[in-house]
Amino acid sequence: MDPDVPGTPGAPAELEAALHGARALILADLTATDVTDAGIVSLVEDTVAQRRWWVEQWPDGAAFVAGLVAQDVKDALLERMGRWPLCPRCADPHALDVEPELGPDPHWVCESLGEAVAPVGSLGAALGGAR
Repeated sequence: MDPDVPGTPGAPAELEAALHGARALILADLTATDVTDAGIVSLVEDTVAQRRWWVEQWPDGAAFVAGLVAQDVKDALLERMGRWPLCPRCADPHALDVEPELGPDPHWVCESLGEAVAPVGSLGAALGGAR
C-alpha cells in the first residue's frame, strides 16, 4: 500500500485526523437536528471520501476540511430533502450558511441576523442541548 495515501498504513496522521474530525462534527450536527438515517450517513461517508482526495492534493488545507465537508453535506441535503440546517433563531424558515467558506474554525451563520449561531459540530448546544 502507498504510505502517501490517506487511509492506508503510514498515511499522514494529521490528514486522517482532519477527515475523521470533520466527519464527527457533521454527524454531531445531523444528530442534533434528527437527520441521521442510513442514507444520510452514507452521504457523509461519500463526502469525506471525496474530500480525502482534495486534502491529499493540498495538505495545508487540512484545517479547512471541516467547513468544506459541512458545506458539501448541506448542498447534498438541499437536493435530497430541502434546506438544512434551519436557523433556530428566526421565525422564517431558512438555512444557515457555513463561514468562512474556506478557512479554519467554521461556524453555522444566520445571514438574516448577520451572526454566528454555532460552530460546526455544536448545533446541539444552539438548539438547547443535543437531541
